[in-house]
Amino acid sequence: MDVQHTLTAIRNQLNTVIVGKSAQTQDSLACLLAGGHLLIDDVPGVGKTTLSHALARTLGLQFSRVQFTSDLMPSDLSGVSVYERGKEAFVFYPGPIFAQVLLADEINRASPKTQSALLEAMEEKQVTIEGETRPLPQPFFVIATQNPLDQIGTYALPESQLDRFLMRISLGYPDRAAERELLMGRDRRSLLDELPALLQPGELQALQQAVLAVHASDPLLDYVQDLIAATRSGQWFLQGLSPRAGMAVLRAAKAQALLSGRSYVAPDDVQAILPQSIAHRLIPAADSGRGAEEQVRAMVQAVPLA
Repeated sequence: MDVQHTLTAIRNQLNTVIVGKSAQTQDSLACLLAGGHLLIDDVPGVGKTTLSHALARTLGLQFSRVQFTSDLMPSDLSGVSVYERGKEAFVFYPGPIFAQVLLADEINRASPKTQSALLEAMEEKQVTIEGETRPLPQPFFVIATQNPLDQIGTYALPESQLDRFLMRISLGYPDRAAERELLMGRDRRSLLDELPALLQPGELQALQQAVLAVHASDPLLDYVQDLIAATRSGQWFLQGLSPRAGMAVLRAAKAQALLSGRSYVAPDDVQAILPQSIAHRLIPAADSGRGAEEQVRAMVQAVPLA
């Protein structure tokens, strides 16, 4: 497999469906190549669900979608055991979580109890049901969409769950040229139905191994540690990044480097993925007057390159 040729083909196919959002499709692909979960935070109707479908189809992964609602129960995700008289035994019926890509649509419309049911699955790639641990398919990705918290019927995701997402992105409204293409073009759903899988079984794992093989030099690691230390200084944020978050940043930067055609991580790769990878984990200092992403960008400008 020619890694760069394959990655270019994947990006090109995604961009035929998600028009005018090449940066967001690259971020999404970097997130999945790094083995992380993706949170898409935006208003309804801008293509969050379409992007999730396109990623799963393009990568050749088994896909499952759950519409999160206020009455969704944890067992609706994981599955249930039902006693069958003919077999004189309980038979387990797996829920939609047993898929390689789980689209948790409008995740913040579900109750905190149901949201927390995803925690073990996202971190351990397994679920415990009625005392029995069951492994999830490999690979396993959660792509969650989230509506703004000022909309009716939404619950804020707890910090422990936000930390399980490697990246949070927003698509935003299309520019005028992209919207004209959407208005004049074919329906996105019909395009999704025709998308071919560009990866064979096992090839995604090979790409993820290629991400892990991307080299991070000692000076680059120093820079990453300087950024992590800045988040913990108290100047920018109320609390800093955890070690787990720091490792997630490095994985995302390696994926970004691979997508850029390099076998090593450059500072530009770290800066390109940093707001998407850490802003959802941080709360700006009270006197900053900025949102989390703006604060991350201001911090990056203040932390010097060695």
